[in-house]
Amino acid sequence: MATTIKTQNFPVTGMTCAGCAVSVESMLAAQEGVQQAEVNYANQSVKLSFNPEQVKPQDLQKALQSVGYDIIIDEENAQEKQEEVQQQAYQKLKYNFILAAILTIPVVVIGMFLMDMPYANELMLVLSTPVLFFYGRSFFINAYKQAKHGKANMDSLVALSTGIAYIFSVFNTFNPHFWHQRGLHPHVYFEAAAVVIVFIMLGKLLEGRAKSSTSTAIKKLMGLQPKTVIRLGASGEEEVPISQVQVGDLILIRSGEKIPVDGRLAEGNSFVDESMISGEPIAVAKQTGDTVFAGTINQKGSFKFTAEKVGQDTLLAQIIKLVQDAQGSKAPVQKLVDKIAGIFVPVVMLIALLTFAIWMLFGGEHAFTQGLMAMVTVLVIACPCALGLATPTAIMVGIGKGAEQGILIKDAEALEAGHQVNAIILDKTGTITAGHPQVQQVLWAKAALHKVATYEAVLLAIEQQSEHPLAEAIISHLKQKTLAAVQLSQFNSLTGLGVEAVFEQETYTAASHKILKLKNLAIADDLQQQLLALKEQAYTLVYFANSKEVLAVVAIADEVKAGSKEAIQQLQQQGISVYMLTGDNEQTARAIAQQTGITHYQADVLPADKAAFVEKLQQEGKVVAMIGDGINDSHALAQANVSIAMGKGSDIAIDVAKITLVSSDLRLIPKALQLSSQTVKTIRQNLFWAFIYNLIGIPLAAGILYPFNGFLLNPMLAGAAMALSSVSVVTNSLRLKFLTS
Repeated sequence: MATTIKTQNFPVTGMTCAGCAVSVESMLAAQEGVQQAEVNYANQSVKLSFNPEQVKPQDLQKALQSVGYDIIIDEENAQEKQEEVQQQAYQKLKYNFILAAILTIPVVVIGMFLMDMPYANELMLVLSTPVLFFYGRSFFINAYKQAKHGKANMDSLVALSTGIAYIFSVFNTFNPHFWHQRGLHPHVYFEAAAVVIVFIMLGKLLEGRAKSSTSTAIKKLMGLQPKTVIRLGASGEEEVPISQVQVGDLILIRSGEKIPVDGRLAEGNSFVDESMISGEPIAVAKQTGDTVFAGTINQKGSFKFTAEKVGQDTLLAQIIKLVQDAQGSKAPVQKLVDKIAGIFVPVVMLIALLTFAIWMLFGGEHAFTQGLMAMVTVLVIACPCALGLATPTAIMVGIGKGAEQGILIKDAEALEAGHQVNAIILDKTGTITAGHPQVQQVLWAKAALHKVATYEAVLLAIEQQSEHPLAEAIISHLKQKTLAAVQLSQFNSLTGLGVEAVFEQETYTAASHKILKLKNLAIADDLQQQLLALKEQAYTLVYFANSKEVLAVVAIADEVKAGSKEAIQQLQQQGISVYMLTGDNEQTARAIAQQTGITHYQADVLPADKAAFVEKLQQEGKVVAMIGDGINDSHALAQANVSIAMGKGSDIAIDVAKITLVSSDLRLIPKALQLSSQTVKTIRQNLFWAFIYNLIGIPLAAGILYPFNGFLLNPMLAGAAMALSSVSVVTNSLRLKFLTS
């Protein structure tokens, strides 16, 4: 029997830096039964692929707890529980920061200005001890847990740097004669140790607040779902939690209420705001039998509907999961950054030791104290937080921004690749066009004009009994008029041609042009002239005739969607080659291409041909985006560099595609590409500043300028710079919210 591998996202708590993410990832990946672990530091989650027969989530939780982290394994409301844990941690950190800062201020004043006052060192010792080992104890506890497993993270750097400075200062406080005998002054660095702890706490507070803004898209989507519903049962109305709703339940929705689950109207009618799905601000009329979706808002009137999809099966739940998975996915560049972060902390420790050794060899009179401080400063300034946040925060904001605009991006790779696209292939039906035929025009022969109302009623009655796909378009068109009901007899389906029936002893036919020769039907000259224009526009024509002549011609076409031409023009103006591939005939394909301004198109294309065309463009060096909506597009979507599905398309196309346009509006494609470009630009900016910060900061901390101008970076300033670097990276990512509209 084949092994079943389960893939699941778990919220992670306790991570404080990119090094933590690497520790969590390596610890989980090392567990038996775990096939793959991908940790996203920015949204504090891990995507795990594991064999549930070999390892249980509880085992993974225990393994993580041993190194100071935790995962939330309860699937019910996991996101809310993580937010609750994070909020508690945030409040605790805030409390510790405030009290630590209150104690640190006098330490700084004494250390900087009153160092010669009596018992100055002893007083600073008393005040700084609780800052480090009570309010800042988490740094030391986590560092110890990491060390037990041979790992290191930011807490390791903080604990080492402040711990060394504190121990050195305690030694100097109680043994000043050791240095006096050697002609040196016993410096203490209580203020540096305390300030570093406080600054890092402040940085984490600011980072936590900024990061919470990156997940607003998820919170907004979750807020669309009500907590309780009114269920109708044998005992009448009852208000129940949404989690208790079952398929088949009858739900009552009143005016202004949010629809809790997907279903179908059973009684009543109303208008529903579906802007969160379609992007259209105009409310949609709903009648008995129509489908409603979770998260949409009832506007006027009340109705009852039957639940068809509940819990994780609703469209809203799938959208939320899609955004969560995407925000947790890793861009290719992030995988490289993770490798760097994994070796970063050990390398920094090595640099710190090397710094101390060089100072001891070449530092002269104050080699030990200055070398010690340089080592402490290197450990403080070289935090990998900014590096770890650079990519995932930008990805989170970019994907969240896309979700707000109706662009659902399944993974970070698609978002990163979008800006490179220089060739776009569009399917015709359902992508450029609406995907369902509509009556464009009805031409009546002059001889039939005196009885148009009767003839329309007969045509409606005939088409209502027809099973032909085009019948629905004619029915929809004629139902907009008030027509008298007519009674037909001898209804007959003409295979491959159309349908016929008898009304008041006259035979009427609705069929294709083939019926003309078969029944030797005449077409009046006035009608014949108008037909030429319809044929040029590649309309599908239905001929309505009596036993002698054609009474009317109905022109039907799959109409080009509003915005398709505008979107295609925008893409072409950006230098992107646009192609249309369709299984439809040459005449129809040419007509649609002319209407939309597409110069490259192919007709009569099979599904395999679409994929082959994608591959051909890729071999020419193009980065190809495929946009489709049907099962026949799935092969080409899978082959393309970037695959985009219409939200109103088939489930298979949506499953294969990496990006879904919820409203099926092609004008979202230029927006998606712009979003990709802005996100990649932000990632590059973040990585540049993160690397530059460390490239400049570490040598400065080590004392590279000291031989030239006597400059030695203070550990307190190093702590402030480290905190600022993380906040600046997150803030730069948040700019994405305003760069794209």
